[in-house]
Amino acid sequence: MKTIKGSTIYIRALEPNDLEFIYAIENDQTIWEVSNTNTPYSRFLVKQYLENAHQDIYEAKQLRLAICQDEDFPALGLVDLFDFDPKNNRAGVGIVIQGNENRNQNIGSEAIELLIEYAFDNLNLHQLYANIGTDNVASIALFTKFGFEKIGVKKDWTLVKGKYKDEAIFQLINTNF
Repeated sequence: MKTIKGSTIYIRALEPNDLEFIYAIENDQTIWEVSNTNTPYSRFLVKQYLENAHQDIYEAKQLRLAICQDEDFPALGLVDLFDFDPKNNRAGVGIVIQGNENRNQNIGSEAIELLIEYAFDNLNLHQLYANIGTDNVASIALFTKFGFEKIGVKKDWTLVKGKYKDEAIFQLINTNF
């Protein structure tokens, strides 16, 4: 898979020159809560990760794609399929958009739409799920826009700045499966 194109963005496989972008995202403490990150990453570790990014989803059980807007290659965010389970035809979905200036621009919506289409049409997945903090209004709105339904709440699931927060699980079933 090289790129998956939408009307204003495309999602693509990670490239070696994404090192600085991924380094910046992984070390942005303002998004650690949603990315489930606890410690900073070195450039060395990110470089090792990128060197193994060629593994397909069946081997790595994860697919991380860069979200781009124009052809000169810089990424604006990342969209992921994780915990890929081919036996049960399901995977988790995650997204992060770097920088407030890139949020609320329909970038995330289009990236999620492209990822859902890819997961259902190319990977033949039966279901997708997303774990979202119950106070993350923007992410809840994004996922419910595409038909994800809240199926439960994990109480006191994440510890953030000394306080426990609830996390909801949202699920999207592929009715064409």
